[in-house]
Amino acid sequence: MRYASEMKKPETDMQIPFVTEISRAQTVLIAGAGGGFDIASGIPLYFWLRGLGKQVVLGNLSFSALAFTDSEEICPDTYRIRETPCEVNYFPEKRILEWLRDKDEWPEMYGFSSGMGVLPLRHAYSEIIQRHNVDAVLLVDGGTDSLMSGNESKVGTIVEDACSIVAVAGLNLQHRFLGMIGFGVEHDLNHYACLENMAAMIRREGYLGALSLTRDMPEGKAYLEMVETLNQTIPSHPSIVTNSIASAMQGQFGDFHATRRTKGSAQFISPLMSLYWFFNLDEVARQIHFAAALENTETIHDVVQAFLKYRMTHPRRAHRAIPLE
Repeated sequence: MRYASEMKKPETDMQIPFVTEISRAQTVLIAGAGGGFDIASGIPLYFWLRGLGKQVVLGNLSFSALAFTDSEEICPDTYRIRETPCEVNYFPEKRILEWLRDKDEWPEMYGFSSGMGVLPLRHAYSEIIQRHNVDAVLLVDGGTDSLMSGNESKVGTIVEDACSIVAVAGLNLQHRFLGMIGFGVEHDLNHYACLENMAAMIRREGYLGALSLTRDMPEGKAYLEMVETLNQTIPSHPSIVTNSIASAMQGQFGDFHATRRTKGSAQFISPLMSLYWFFNLDEVARQIHFAAALENTETIHDVVQAFLKYRMTHPRRAHRAIPLE
C-alpha cells in the first residue's frame, strides 16, 4: 500500500463544487428560506465567505412583527433591520445582528414579511440585489424540508421554503444556491423520501456536495456561541433546530433534549445534523411539483392554497423508513 506522501499530488484540491462555484461571486446574499431561525443556519457560511474577502448581505423570511419594530421599510413588506434598541421579544434577525455587531461585523440585515407570496417576495429580493450589487444568492434552511417535492407522505413546513425557492429561482442572477443543515431535526418529514430526493438531484447534477460543521472550526465555534446568545436573548422561544444542531456538534446522541420545548417528544440527535448539504437552487425549484402554481401568488395564503390543491389532487409516495439497523 502506498502512503499519501508517496502518491502523486492531485491536479486540483479536493473540494466540493459548491465551494468552487460560490467562490466566483463577489457579493453574496445569504437568506433564510423558511423563516424564524433559518438565517442562523447561514452564519457559519457568512464568516467563511467573509474570510474569503467576499461582501455578504443577510436576509430572512421573518415571523417577527416587522411593521411594529423600528426597522426601515425599503419596499412593501421588506425591512432593513436597524441597530437601535427594540422591545420586541421574538426577533431572531435583530438578536443575530446585535451579536454580529459585538464581533465587529457590520452586515446589512433584511427581513421579509412571511405574509408575501412569490411575486412580492421576488420583487423584494430584486430590490436588495440592486442595492448591493449582489451576484449570488444562497438560501439557507435549518432542516431539510426545503428539498421536498410535495408528493411525499410527510413534508414538514414546506410552504414557506417553496415560496422562497420559487421566488429566487425567477431572479435574473447567475449564481443561486440552497444550503441545508439539520438532517433529522424535523419530526413531520419522511427522511427516506428526503434522501431519495437528494439522489435524484445527484442524477440531475444539481447536488453540489456536503460539508461537516465541527466545533473546532472558527465558524463552528461562532455558531455555538451564537446559539447560546440566542437562548439567552430570546429565552421564551429557544430554537429547536439551532439547539439540535449545536447538540450534534457537541457529540450528543439520541433522545437528548437541549430545551424544554422538546420535552415529551422523542428526539434523535445524530452526527448527520451537523452536515451542510448544498444544491443548485434552480434544480431544487424544478423538483417542486407545484412550483408553476406558485408563480403568480401575491400572498402566503395563495401559496398555501396552491399547495393544498396539489396535495388533494395528486397521489403521494408510500411512506418508507430508512432501512438501516
